[in-house]
Amino acid sequence: MAGRPFILLEANYRQLKEYAPNVAVLPWGATEAHNYHLPHGTDVIEASAVAERGAAIAYDAGGKPLVLPAIPFGNNAQQLDQAATIHLSTTTAFAILLDVARSLKSQGIDRLVILNAHGGNDFKPLVRDIQTQTGVLLVVANFNQMCPKELDAIFDEPGDHAGEMETSLLLHLCPQWVELAQAGPGKRVPFAINGLSQPGVWTPRPWNAVHPDTGCGDPSCATADKGKQYLDAVAAALGSVLVALSRAKKGELPYL
Repeated sequence: MAGRPFILLEANYRQLKEYAPNVAVLPWGATEAHNYHLPHGTDVIEASAVAERGAAIAYDAGGKPLVLPAIPFGNNAQQLDQAATIHLSTTTAFAILLDVARSLKSQGIDRLVILNAHGGNDFKPLVRDIQTQTGVLLVVANFNQMCPKELDAIFDEPGDHAGEMETSLLLHLCPQWVELAQAGPGKRVPFAINGLSQPGVWTPRPWNAVHPDTGCGDPSCATADKGKQYLDAVAAALGSVLVALSRAKKGELPYL
């Protein structure tokens, strides 16, 4: 059985020539601890799943998406004291994204969606520079921010990292890798310096000191059904973005 033509890892050259995709999706995750119960590759699993399901929806609707292989590493500068955490500096991420955009542009694919599943990845400055340099329309889709109404409706307390939302997704996608019985409570130790937690003020969290079990959010109410509901919602939202980008004509803002 032939691979899916909209998944680059599966498609062969004949398929790709006939299919002629025009909008690419780059899943981007991270490799880091997710409390004591989720795999280090949680963000990569999530990014790949959302990208693939969203692209399948767009493909069925007549769009021409192409999901690229996932980038498995992200910005984890504050988690390097955790076992086997891999950190990409901003300059490295810039170089990767620039080379991907240039490669696609040379093949006539000038629309690229970054499907981000790691909170530590900040693509806005990179996108502004790379879009100017390459002429590729770059779009960032942070999957955990795409469907806020559904997020609030499905989960009691979604959590920030390895909480109810992420645990539910993994229970749906790969339950064999979730060991919920050994999860920590995901509590956060507040900053001792007054004023640093007010709106508009930010500094990185020294992760292991602020999150003793590396989690942020209580995973105890997670279920596979909640994960499926949220994945379905986010994939549908991404699918609509991909269809619109695939059908876009030059001159339609912001595709200039």
